[in-house]
Amino acid sequence: MRAPARATGGDQHATRAPEPELITGAEAVVRTLELLGVTDVFGLPGGAILPVYDPLLNAKTLRHILVRHEQGAGHAAEGYAAASGRVGVAIATSGPGATNLVTAIADAYMDSVPLLAITGQVFSTLMGTDAFQEADIVGITMPVTKHSFLVKKAEDIPLAIASAYHIASTGRPGPVLVDITKDAQQATAPFVWPVKLDLPGYRPIAKVHGKQVQAAAQLLAAAKRPVLYVGGGVIRARASEELRVLADLTGAPVVTTLMARGAFPDSHPSNLGMPGMHGTVPAVLALQESDLLIAIGARFDDRVTGKASLFAPEAKVVHIDIDPAEIGKIRIAEVPIVGDAKEVLGDLAAAFRELGARPAAPYASWWARLRELQAEFPLGYSKTTDGLLSPQHVITRIGELSGPEAVYASGVGQHQMWAAQFIGYERPNSWLNSGGAGTMGYAVPAAMGAKVSQPDRVVWAIDGDGCFQMTNQELATCVINQIPIKVAIINNSSLGMVRQWQTLFYDGRYSNTHLNTGHGTARVPDFVKLADAYGALGIRVEKEEDVDAAIRLALETNDRPVVIDFVVSADAMVWPMVPQGVSNSGVQYARDHAPAWDDEAPGSGIDPDLAAGDVTE
Repeated sequence: MRAPARATGGDQHATRAPEPELITGAEAVVRTLELLGVTDVFGLPGGAILPVYDPLLNAKTLRHILVRHEQGAGHAAEGYAAASGRVGVAIATSGPGATNLVTAIADAYMDSVPLLAITGQVFSTLMGTDAFQEADIVGITMPVTKHSFLVKKAEDIPLAIASAYHIASTGRPGPVLVDITKDAQQATAPFVWPVKLDLPGYRPIAKVHGKQVQAAAQLLAAAKRPVLYVGGGVIRARASEELRVLADLTGAPVVTTLMARGAFPDSHPSNLGMPGMHGTVPAVLALQESDLLIAIGARFDDRVTGKASLFAPEAKVVHIDIDPAEIGKIRIAEVPIVGDAKEVLGDLAAAFRELGARPAAPYASWWARLRELQAEFPLGYSKTTDGLLSPQHVITRIGELSGPEAVYASGVGQHQMWAAQFIGYERPNSWLNSGGAGTMGYAVPAAMGAKVSQPDRVVWAIDGDGCFQMTNQELATCVINQIPIKVAIINNSSLGMVRQWQTLFYDGRYSNTHLNTGHGTARVPDFVKLADAYGALGIRVEKEEDVDAAIRLALETNDRPVVIDFVVSADAMVWPMVPQGVSNSGVQYARDHAPAWDDEAPGSGIDPDLAAGDVTE
């Protein structure tokens, strides 16, 4: 037997790399999150994720916020991400804990929100046996995640979480799931950091094609009636400044979709407002009458286009998107440009500038037409006639008294549309809502997450009485964790948007839309008492002269959450409204002060078949 060779010469002084530390998979989860720079997570423990919760107690830079429902954790992580631009993190256990995250994951997928969901899974030896609280969460969420990881070995945890974080935050942002078996959490393995990401086939940032940008600039220079059609992708790409430069350079009008509110200042003279089903008349008709659409981070959603085959019939399309799957999905683009909006907009402005194409009075006749529309169809509302508050007035005053530096998270329904219409948005990341999925219950937990990420800003949850009852349990989370959000309940005692459709398309047959929460009812529940039970400040407002005082009191109260129950009229409607499934051209714009509508019975002249489709509160 040969003796081992002895080290000689310089080898005697060589420094060996330290051996990787042996830690549990659960410890690896916590350490990886800390090394990625994560500072806040939202979650709820359970059996299959319990090993991770033990080392969380020792985490030095990681704050865990215990929610009251896993859906709340998911929406809080969404709000955290949407308000800050950082990845939001939610943690849940297996089975029902994981499935309770599905709505938030689907919501994040639709709205391109960077979300990392970490779930526990049963022991790998029990998978497939219908073990207690077993659910194939990877399979369940496959259609609504950018990617999913199932981890069965402790040594694979750092790479899986780091990869998930990278995928969630790059390219088109979105949710990524990491499902970790309990035995992987309990086992020990060497902790290796930094990890080397190995993601074959994932190449999210494509080099912008210069010739395509040149072609887009030439179309823009030749256009007579262009519109910059701005989607939420501009906010996700942090490209608001580049957008403003292009708009100022070209003089082209700008419309900002529901997801893009704040991407371009409402106060800018080129901003026509929000397009779509409940958009401003100038914004809707600008798109419809345009000869060129520069679509940036927008997906030609049906709520914007109406009947897609009749949308902007004379317009050529330049479609800019980080996701090549979006380009051509709804509308064929004459000039498709795959790339990051921030980079593409910068290149497009440079290319346009090089052409020297800007006239002395850019698009003069086009702007004359648009200014005419703005004068003829200003955004407005009629006061209610039943003695109850006008919801539009309440929301307007919230925006005016809180200002553009505040963050506004909305539920889904009439109050969402009023908040999008009547608050002036001057900066990106100030407007948070569930645009694609239309998730009731989004506002309170999203506002909570936003406040955690933006502690120095005023954060409002603008909610409906239906939405609020789905996730108001997170008020307890806010009270205990000293997260002083403001909640404005626009309480019309009904599922308001559904009721509006019943008014217009179902001859006022109000089937199962009355909630008994407001004026003249037994108030089930009483929102002021509910707020008090949670330890929040509860206020009820039923008179217009009390609106400002209540809002100011909420703004002055920062030691606990505030809930204001604004009792508004159930008869208030969201106008304008383009019925679903029709062309945006020639539609009879419904406005509550328009004689063509006031003089007719509700719904007259509208085909009830157009009401087909999903609506929420």
